[in-house]
Amino acid sequence: MKHIVTILLGLLLLLGLTIGCSSDEKTETDVTTDAEKTEAVAAVADPADTLAAKRYPIRDENNTFVTIQTDFGNMTLELYRDIAPAHVDSFVARTGEGFYDGTLFFRIIDGFMIQGGDPNNNGTGNANYYLPAEFSKMEHQTGTLSMARGRDPNSASCQFFVCLARNRSTMSLDGEYTVFGQMVKGYDALAKMGKVECKANPMNPREISRPVEDVYLRKAFLSDAEGNSL
Repeated sequence: MKHIVTILLGLLLLLGLTIGCSSDEKTETDVTTDAEKTEAVAAVADPADTLAAKRYPIRDENNTFVTIQTDFGNMTLELYRDIAPAHVDSFVARTGEGFYDGTLFFRIIDGFMIQGGDPNNNGTGNANYYLPAEFSKMEHQTGTLSMARGRDPNSASCQFFVCLARNRSTMSLDGEYTVFGQMVKGYDALAKMGKVECKANPMNPREISRPVEDVYLRKAFLSDAEGNSL
């Protein structure tokens, strides 16, 4: 009889251990399933909504902000005067007088940058003066505001570009072009402009960079960090 009781207790103990393992395995499976569900939801999220909500950290709340109004949405940029004072002062002055209003983003290369700020809308114009190079260690990344120039490092004037990505192409610009700001919001508008259909550039037919349909910079104005006009 004692032998039988011992066997029964052993069976109950074994059954209890088995049930415990099954419970642990079920919990792990449930956790994995929840994680997979979360990833699935993220995978189907609208990229445009994600970019619309994206905010780049403000470097200094006391810096000047400029908002660029386009048909694709607004882009708000923080200007880095401590890095490139001459370029920022020029950009602010031209913005204040409406110099950029109604011009085009005449050169767009997907994965590289959008370029505008030329009164001639073709890459040949300037503001009747040139700026000294203010190169720094600032990197060209998605949303970086930098100044276009010719072969002469000191030939920048009014034309600027905004980077579409951080890759080999934009990395080659580091230390060679003057970074003077960074986009803090409006990444959805930037991405849309970067994907417009382009054709051969009349000034360089081997480069497919001229938008088939004009991409306007409708207005540039001084603003707060949220894009509200001052």
